[in-house]
Amino acid sequence: MDYLSNNVAVNLKRIRKSKSMSLDQVAEQTGVSKSMLAQIERGTANPSLGVLGKITSGLRIEFQQLIQPPREDCCLVTPQELLPTKELEGQYRVWTCLPYEDTRLAEVYRIEVEPGGTYASGSHGEKTREYLVVTEGVMSVECHGETYDIHRDQVFKFETDQPHVYRNHGKEKASCTCFFLDYNGKQ
Repeated sequence: MDYLSNNVAVNLKRIRKSKSMSLDQVAEQTGVSKSMLAQIERGTANPSLGVLGKITSGLRIEFQQLIQPPREDCCLVTPQELLPTKELEGQYRVWTCLPYEDTRLAEVYRIEVEPGGTYASGSHGEKTREYLVVTEGVMSVECHGETYDIHRDQVFKFETDQPHVYRNHGKEKASCTCFFLDYNGKQ
């Protein structure tokens, strides 16, 4: 099942249940057959825009409510079980654990830098900030014309409106978890 079909399946079921409606009631309200609605909720149908239009009109909801990423009450991510988002053999690995989405103003990622390795990151734009927690080794961060050595269990905050560099000058791997925030003027 693709990303959008999954969103529609999860959201339709959630919306239907929040309105305390059966599939029969939704079918009557929307003009979409009960079997098609059941297939959509299971993610086995690929509904046309016309069908989605009937559903949104019949349920009196915005189209966006049907296709947006569903709310997640809980989410456990193990970075090593994901494919790295960026990787340079012998230098660094970056995993995007929780990506930035329209419904979230934050992103969480993990960075590992090998001994002697360097990872350079560009600017993230105005009004962006990073909170970094070192979990292994010592991570050196170069930003705003300064170099900061952040040790295990220390937390570092910096504005990411310009390029910055992560370095590992040590003899063991350095790892950190980063929380990236787009605060749009809200400090």
